[in-house]
Amino acid sequence: MPESFFHLSAKEQEEALQVAASASGRPAHLLEKDIWVVWALSTLFTSPLGSHLVFKGGTALSKAYKAIRRFSEDVDLTYDIRALAPQLVRNAPDGLDAIPPSRSQEKKWSDEIRKELLPAWLRNSAHPIVQTGLAGLSAATSRVTDGCIFIDYKPVVAASSYALPRVMLEFGARSTGEPSSVRLVRCDIEEYIPGVSFPVANPRVMDISRIFWEKATAAHVYCAQGGAGLSDRFSRHFHDLVRLEETGHLATALAARNIAEAVAIHKNSFFAEKDAAGNRIDYLADLRSGLTIVPEGNAFDALRGDYQRMLEDGLLLEDAESFDILMDKCKRIQEQVKKLSAIEDKP
Repeated sequence: MPESFFHLSAKEQEEALQVAASASGRPAHLLEKDIWVVWALSTLFTSPLGSHLVFKGGTALSKAYKAIRRFSEDVDLTYDIRALAPQLVRNAPDGLDAIPPSRSQEKKWSDEIRKELLPAWLRNSAHPIVQTGLAGLSAATSRVTDGCIFIDYKPVVAASSYALPRVMLEFGARSTGEPSSVRLVRCDIEEYIPGVSFPVANPRVMDISRIFWEKATAAHVYCAQGGAGLSDRFSRHFHDLVRLEETGHLATALAARNIAEAVAIHKNSFFAEKDAAGNRIDYLADLRSGLTIVPEGNAFDALRGDYQRMLEDGLLLEDAESFDILMDKCKRIQEQVKKLSAIEDKP
């Protein structure tokens, strides 16, 4: 039976990472971090909480769908609002998500979930599962905040200042996470090191069309706000949108108009934002008129700097076009999104 990577000595682990880095062309410190990402997914989704968790975001695109070829270091998870707060959603109308019936209820739901229910659930239910899993491993510790669990591991190869030796599990609980399906997730190092076993996970993963629209609306907010306070580590969203278009998933996402509108309605209720002029962003109205996903001015320049830092740290692997080319491709996606909106607006 293959020996677990975690049972190897630190020297043997380092040798395995360096061999895989040489064979794959991927930075050794990212291969090491990826092992901990998959370990975290395996630990959570084999627990009793797994049936109500949904894995989403860029790491899901990379690990579960193989739709992007960048290293996505953080793990985005949604714990079904129906499981966390059944008393809030019992009278909510049917749909992909449970939506508050009024503006006052929107604030009530958000405050109760963010300030009370989610922090208590993380501390009392989710974090103990991670702690139990780490108890048999001497190479990592964990800590919890109101919205995240952090796994801090002792790296056996030198980490970078951009991709730190920690895994952030970021949790939300204001969505159902639907639609979703179970998908296989393996470590990137696995194919290069035979005779050693690595973590394997089978998480429930958000539908790729919903991930697209969540990222497209996030990019739209960045543009509407002029990038204020959002440039750090934000260029990855634009990179992911381009990869989804190039791998053929844009057409599917554009056709999933019900999912696009569900995302917009959900964000109107739970993620209120204002544009650079101080006006509340109406996601649904903006979706129907055509989202903007190419920033201008200072927002454009700030995004360029963040993108360059990703390039320098090797997070984009072989998908490393220049920032200007990336933005040209985003403009192409923006035109398709706006074209669809214009067609649907016709009587």
